Amino acid sequence: MVHNYRWRLGLAEGESKYDDLERWLATGPVITVPTITLEGDANGAPHPDPSSYAKKFSGNYAHRLIKGGVGHNQPQEAPQAFAEAVLKVDGY
Repeated sequence: MVHNYRWRLGLAEGESKYDDLERWLATGPVITVPTITLEGDANGAPHPDPSSYAKKFSGNYAHRLIKGGVGHNQPQEAPQAFAEAVLKVDGY
């Protein structure tokens, strides 16, 4: 975990076998698979308004705000809402 933070801050080298993938992801490619983004109403981390990135999805897309004091760990803090989103995006 410590290495991940160091890598994300640019203080450590990443895994070189993923360099091409990292370069491609840095271009911000459009996501073509069905997607549901989730945001907890108590997420203290800075995050943009969902409308600012909605155009990055070309397939079926929805955004859900999970209420009830949910932070950024939805699988643990709101397992029912998280599971419903997974099943919905998969077509169930």
